[in-house]
Amino acid sequence: MNLTKPLWMVAAVLFIAASVAIHYQVKVRLNEGGDHGAISAMGKLRLGQPAPDFALNDLANQPVTLSSFRGQKVVVLDFWATWCGPCRMAMPDLQTLHEDLKDRGVELVSVNQAESAERVRSFIERKKYTFRTVLDRDGAVGNQYGVRAIPALVVVDKQGLVRRLQVGYSSDKELRQLLQQLAQEP
Repeated sequence: MNLTKPLWMVAAVLFIAASVAIHYQVKVRLNEGGDHGAISAMGKLRLGQPAPDFALNDLANQPVTLSSFRGQKVVVLDFWATWCGPCRMAMPDLQTLHEDLKDRGVELVSVNQAESAERVRSFIERKKYTFRTVLDRDGAVGNQYGVRAIPALVVVDKQGLVRRLQVGYSSDKELRQLLQQLAQEP
């Protein structure tokens, strides 16, 4: 008796079921609040809690720490990779956000996930992005922040508290309004 065909069919059914479950989680469950992928927790990270500090090098090999912005700027952390289509789709909007709000107390820090400096530098320079880019070479900071899917966005207020968590790409007015509001707070 040949079991290859039934095993293949079982595998196909399991794949379809898993795909539907993932689609449901991303499209329905994460967007139940209607806030374009905004969620209340990512791993152990929760809204209103202190954002974990980190130190990563930027593309000029200079150290960047989250704590260096405390008391001065609202920080948008964008976890991404060059191979990620939705990440690349988000970049032009993030560049616009950076240009519009950089002089108003908002710092965009793009946190590349586990890619080589050369690859990331080439991508950023080719696209002419001017926001700060840091390299999470081993993905440790992404793990610390509970990032399981990219793009993922974390908004940290001037006191170092997590004010927004978002999974997936979405160009929305709520994010811009939140950043403008947080930038005005002491």
